[in-house]
Amino acid sequence: MFKKVLVANRGEIALRVIRACKELDVKTVAVYSEADVDSMHVHLADEAICIGPSASAESYLKMSRIISAAEIANVDAIHPGYGFLSENEEFADVCDRCKIKFIGPSARVINLMGDKNQARATARKLGVPITPGSDGIVEDEKAALKIARKIGFPVMVKATAGGGGRGMRPCLNEASLVSSFQAASLEAQKCFGDGSMYIEKLVEKPHHIEFQVVADSHGNVKHLGERDCSMQRRNQKIIEECGSPKMTPELRKRMGEATVKLCKEIGYENAGTIEFLVDNDCENFYFMEMNTRIQVEHPITEEVYGCDLIKEQIRIAAGLPLSEHIMNASPRGHAIECRINAEDPARNFAPSPGRINLWYAPGGRGVRVDTHVYAGYEVPPHYDSMIAKLIVTGATRDIAIRRMRRALGEFVIEGIKTTIPLQSKILTTSDFQTGNYDITWVENFLRQEGLKA
Repeated sequence: MFKKVLVANRGEIALRVIRACKELDVKTVAVYSEADVDSMHVHLADEAICIGPSASAESYLKMSRIISAAEIANVDAIHPGYGFLSENEEFADVCDRCKIKFIGPSARVINLMGDKNQARATARKLGVPITPGSDGIVEDEKAALKIARKIGFPVMVKATAGGGGRGMRPCLNEASLVSSFQAASLEAQKCFGDGSMYIEKLVEKPHHIEFQVVADSHGNVKHLGERDCSMQRRNQKIIEECGSPKMTPELRKRMGEATVKLCKEIGYENAGTIEFLVDNDCENFYFMEMNTRIQVEHPITEEVYGCDLIKEQIRIAAGLPLSEHIMNASPRGHAIECRINAEDPARNFAPSPGRINLWYAPGGRGVRVDTHVYAGYEVPPHYDSMIAKLIVTGATRDIAIRRMRRALGEFVIEGIKTTIPLQSKILTTSDFQTGNYDITWVENFLRQEGLKA
């Protein structure tokens, strides 16, 4: 096992990794920007090193500064969390060359699955269903139009290096394709340094269902069921469930087998997620992409399967086989997660940074709050707006929904605006309670409520 791990991230995921390390008796090193000097992960780590100004480009995305901090602190490994450098093959490669273990897959696998066009080609080669689309990178709008006319509208243009909803646009007709192609490419170039695009058929009213997978260096690959992430706005998830209310045992079996097969074939190691689109009839599924790092919503899988995915990541990276518990894990109950964002839904979800004057987190049976925030904390304007994850678990989906409604009602945050009132309202709708929603549902609901989708 490692003696010391550097956490190359911030916020709740940095704190989550530090806690897992403490339970494994592993020392931790936090890195932080000037804006995060008072963040909880800085205070709870064994050591902390400032790596630059507030802007992430000058701190959390600055490989040289993170590696320098790792060398100064003499760490064995680096955990990248999610976002920032977690899926950057160059960073994984630099760690390897510096003899520092990257807690994640190899640079080769990150590169293979990080390029979404290449990932689609790999899935197709292995017989995993994919949506119709381009065979490779689409050079320009003219070429995109030709492909779209062949496969039929609507289509989706996507950046090969996109993520988090960036670098992708739905196109219902030729006019929207022409305007969206360049906009998506420019957005991807700005966010990821690569504006290369591909195109695929847009599955109408699909469900976004992802499978959690863990794999070690000893040939063991295990999937831990599915999460339904269809409750999203502009490709940003708001509420997630484990398992999906739309899933059938037969569909779960087929999707799980496809997940394991793909991971085995590419030689994947660590904890990752295969994302699929499932049609409205819940009969056909299509490979969308692979996230080669831990997901924001991993806690709902942990609660349903009774495991610790961060500890498992660290164990795998240390060369240990999957734990016996993981190998024999089976689902129990239902879990729901609400991402609590510092945003104002009444103002088109404008970020709401500022000082938190009062913070009261809910509790009780089956309630978990993952956060780095506390009363008096100043939410910075420089980073993602998520300030907490509220996770509830119940023996049944109905119990979990009622528990989440209760927990949201107890959650008191004063000084900034949050998404809690919106999520509370969503949970009262008959569509959510019956599981009758797809990825278009939230935006339709917002329009009905007189809010901007």
